[in-house]
Amino acid sequence: MLKNKAYVFFFMGTVLVTYKIMPESADVDLNSFEDEIRGKIEGFGGRVIETEEENIAFGLKALRIRFSVDENKGDTEPLEHALQELHYIQSVEVVDVRRLIG
Repeated sequence: MLKNKAYVFFFMGTVLVTYKIMPESADVDLNSFEDEIRGKIEGFGGRVIETEEENIAFGLKALRIRFSVDENKGDTEPLEHALQELHYIQSVEVVDVRRLIG
């Protein structure tokens, strides 16, 4: 029988993060760079759930990417900076962050 043990895993959770990634120009096909973007997310400890294109205007498309990550990672700002360093990405916007339950 276990006594006086702290079960930290009860307090840990997973969050679902949605990024909107804007390319440098309409000429950039973000889908062709999706593997590199996924690699950065997985290197951060995330697991990509879904990706989709979002039409913006005049042929410009953004990439929406949803991924789960352990909430103990804390802030996703280091990942955002790592993605923005890629030469074909203009900006990375956090659209949604939700705690997954269950």
